[in-house]
Amino acid sequence: MRSRLRVMTYNAHSCVGTDGELSHVRIAEVIASQDPDIVAIQELDLARMRSGRLDQAAVIAEHLKMRFHFHPALRVKEEMYGDAILSKWPLTLRHAGELPTVKSRLAFEPRGALWVTAACGDHEVQIVNTHLGLSLRERNAQAQALVGPEWLGHPGCRQRVVFCGDLNTPPCLAAYRTFSRVLRDSALHTRMRRRATFPSRFPLVRLDYLFVSPDIRVVDVRVPRDELTRAASDHLPLIADLDIT
Repeated sequence: MRSRLRVMTYNAHSCVGTDGELSHVRIAEVIASQDPDIVAIQELDLARMRSGRLDQAAVIAEHLKMRFHFHPALRVKEEMYGDAILSKWPLTLRHAGELPTVKSRLAFEPRGALWVTAACGDHEVQIVNTHLGLSLRERNAQAQALVGPEWLGHPGCRQRVVFCGDLNTPPCLAAYRTFSRVLRDSALHTRMRRRATFPSRFPLVRLDYLFVSPDIRVVDVRVPRDELTRAASDHLPLIADLDIT
């Protein structure tokens, strides 16, 4: 019976590193170096001119020999941009959709979320990945939607839940508190505590999170900071080892 699960959340910045180099291989190398079972990735391109018309989620998944689902939060003709979940285990898509927005000069692109069920050995785990907006009011509206009946409040999303992504908020603000009322912040249950994930060269703020339901035990959490992770994206990855029994 499998009980241990390693989950990573990672804002890949469209595979453009802090040195300006476009490299999906480098993003895949960061992921491979941590050997996660499941990866939630934000900011991936599909058929966009700026990234060579690649399907970045598919290319990274193929490199890692993982399954994947991709959800485009933004569509401009054939060009898409959004979030993905990659997995060593079989995945079932449960829900993918847009999140609410508000009128703001900071709300300049649509945001979305992706929910899959991962069949991890004898257990099913619910994985939700998102990337919230830059506007304070927008994030608050999106957080309320995500704890609502279509997402974390859904009857099928109550047990063995992992909610992760780039929330674009520090822990002191309302959007974070909305999630912490229904789930546990994995970093607070280890020695790691609050480690910054952005910007990757000189991390100052904590924007990337991995929350879990009360029936999951957090074993370890880390934010790898080395030459590769500092160069591959403007965010550092966040990794959690979880006991799902």
